Amino acid sequence: MNRKIKRFTFTLLLISLFSVTQVFGQDSGIGDSILKSLNTFWSNTGFANFAFKNLSMIAVGIIFIILAVKKGWEPLLLVPIGFGMIVGNIPFSTGYEIGIYEEGSVLNILYSGVVKGWYPPLIFLGIGAMTDFSSLISNPKLMLLGAAAQVGIFLTFFGAFAIGFTPQESGAIGIIGGADGPTAIFLASKLAPEMIGTIAVTAYSYMALIPLLQPPVMRLLTTKKERVIRMKPPRAVSKTEKIAFPIIGLILTAFISPSALPLLGMLFLGNLLKESTVTERLAETARFALINSITIILGFTVGASTQADRFITWDSLKIFGLGALSFIIATACGVLFAKVMNLFLKEGNKVNPLIGSAGVSAVPAAARVSQEQGLQADKTNHLLMHAMAPNVAGVIGSAVAAGILLSLLT
Repeated sequence: MNRKIKRFTFTLLLISLFSVTQVFGQDSGIGDSILKSLNTFWSNTGFANFAFKNLSMIAVGIIFIILAVKKGWEPLLLVPIGFGMIVGNIPFSTGYEIGIYEEGSVLNILYSGVVKGWYPPLIFLGIGAMTDFSSLISNPKLMLLGAAAQVGIFLTFFGAFAIGFTPQESGAIGIIGGADGPTAIFLASKLAPEMIGTIAVTAYSYMALIPLLQPPVMRLLTTKKERVIRMKPPRAVSKTEKIAFPIIGLILTAFISPSALPLLGMLFLGNLLKESTVTERLAETARFALINSITIILGFTVGASTQADRFITWDSLKIFGLGALSFIIATACGVLFAKVMNLFLKEGNKVNPLIGSAGVSAVPAAARVSQEQGLQADKTNHLLMHAMAPNVAGVIGSAVAAGILLSLLT
């Protein structure tokens, strides 16, 4: 049986070869056409356009996905960004309107929401609809910790300018220290559009790495005695206070920084939809369907924008270094300012310095780190509710800082 199959296969091969030879012999033009088509096909494959830079970025994308799945580090961000990196670095020939930087391509149209800066306000709408400002309302002085953490933004701005970036580029890089991806994208779209991909990936990468970056700084700057400080439970906040907060908060912050109005307006609108309780359907849409849809598109397109030929540069490496530095500075400033506050507070009202690190606006990741570090020092000392106050203040603070930079640098 096997011999018959082998004979049949061999015979079929001979017939095929004879047929091709006959075609080529009868009309060399057809043969040339076939060879030309095969050559065109090959030149358009990823193998023909392959570069090791592409492979390195694909590897980074896979690492992002592994960290998200195995470690649980910001999976809602790292999975779409990581997969976008893989898609964006599949080698291809230009001219077919498939690349993210090719005018008119589907990816380019989706990416326009990043470039034009209209994804971030929509995300802020969802964040506002998900955020409970009760802890901040009950203890307003903790807002100062959120403000203190924004010092990292301005120090990084000066650092970026000192190593050769333009003032506009430095402002876009500095906002990474706010630990707020949407704000970083919004400001970069206005000040340094060519750097959006690098800045966005840097901001989201370090947001995911907060559980690694913050704890060493927190332990270094605090004593055992400070880490076990117990704070009074937050007071109950009335419904009236919750409804009034987004209205008053918008007026105060927008008057200080009108340039941040797209972010602040949507943030406080989302919160009002939540707290008013009469627009629950809208709040539900904002905090689930809308923010989830925009997060998928934004993460994917930001990842796809990291094409190796544009992304792997010395400037990108500098931005990654400055991003790490800005996170460390922001964390340190929040912790140190909490220690300074304690110099003026009576015993029993003191602040646990560990919550100062939550002043960066990575909600709720930074607050969870404060909680974890507090439990390591004292298994019965829960800091999460207290840490949420500077954490949500950081969201507002980073938007205000972005508005200030935008008004100064445009």
